[in-house]
Amino acid sequence: MAESDTSKIGYTLILDGKYYNTLDIESFSLMMKDPSYCYKFYWLEAIVRLISEGLRKTTFDAVIDEMICNAWYSVREFHIHLSGMQADGQVRDGLERAIMRLTELSDLPANASKVEVKNAIQRHNRELKGYKEQLTNMVPYRALAGFFNKSEEPVEWGSARRLTAYIERINREVVLLPYILGTESKLQKTIYFQESWIEMIQDHTVMILGWIQYEKVKWLQNNNPEVPGLVHKLTPMDEKMRKLNNVRKLWEGILDISEVRDVFTDRPVIARQYDVDHFIPWSFVMNDELWNLMPMDSSLNSAKSNRLPRWEPFFRRFAENQFLMYGLIHEKAGIWKLYEACYRDNLHSLWAGQELYRKGNAKEEFYHILQKNMRPVYDSAKRQGYEVWNRN
Repeated sequence: MAESDTSKIGYTLILDGKYYNTLDIESFSLMMKDPSYCYKFYWLEAIVRLISEGLRKTTFDAVIDEMICNAWYSVREFHIHLSGMQADGQVRDGLERAIMRLTELSDLPANASKVEVKNAIQRHNRELKGYKEQLTNMVPYRALAGFFNKSEEPVEWGSARRLTAYIERINREVVLLPYILGTESKLQKTIYFQESWIEMIQDHTVMILGWIQYEKVKWLQNNNPEVPGLVHKLTPMDEKMRKLNNVRKLWEGILDISEVRDVFTDRPVIARQYDVDHFIPWSFVMNDELWNLMPMDSSLNSAKSNRLPRWEPFFRRFAENQFLMYGLIHEKAGIWKLYEACYRDNLHSLWAGQELYRKGNAKEEFYHILQKNMRPVYDSAKRQGYEVWNRN
């Protein structure tokens, strides 16, 4: 969200007269400024979601559980690194480390529901305690730092106890804060939401969550520069968004006139008994481009799942099928019409239309164009943590 958009949040809320004299919207807009780690975004998002559900108070423990649930799918399904990686290859972000530890402790799939994730957290709470406590060290306090500028009293960042007392004083004497904290320690510390802020957040939940989402996406894209389509990788997507019907019709047309051999089994693909799948996983590329799709044995699709095939020998076999398709597109008018039907949903990459599928490519030239464009994407997925499928 651009600076003007951030101002618009404050402007919109200030226009609602009942908030103008009581809430410091400008300081609220600073709650995500200058984060050191991504879990600052997830902290505020969890707070807003809990308030929208009608909570007047909660605990650090409950907020951390909400954060783990909200980040679970992005980390597990798409291998998103919430705050990048350290020079030694270790994960930087404490929230991501908590999710990976829960992965080790449980058998939860990447698409587990929120209820399933929360139940798993409770079952393994003892083992997760240290990871969760680390997430409460500074973010609950630093999230309020934009409000502290209203006071001339210096902030004592070194002590949770003194910070709790400081927050209480600021709230009582200087400016009404979104929340104050109880005197309990660590995960048991209570968060008390202020009534006026509850009302404002409940009235503007959708807009505030949209703002948080935008800032979060900017942060994540900066820390995952090789990941395409990141904005679509924060929540589970509707499978109906997949656009494979026309590609399947294209391969059906090819199978009616030519044998196609399965990339992985080297056996003939049987018409109407195969799946159309992605060579580089859809969860990484987030598109259904023709150049990444292949017919494959249905029984192997679940085994391959969200993994990368070994580059050799499978890329060469994949390229052979692509070249077979390419040749028939330019030789058979009926196949050309089926190919044209793929334009809208499956042919958006300029290099594919202008280089790969243009008429006149020799076999090795076609292979070179395909490899030149696919190998960097494949390597990016591998660096991001996608597992290689070692089928023989």
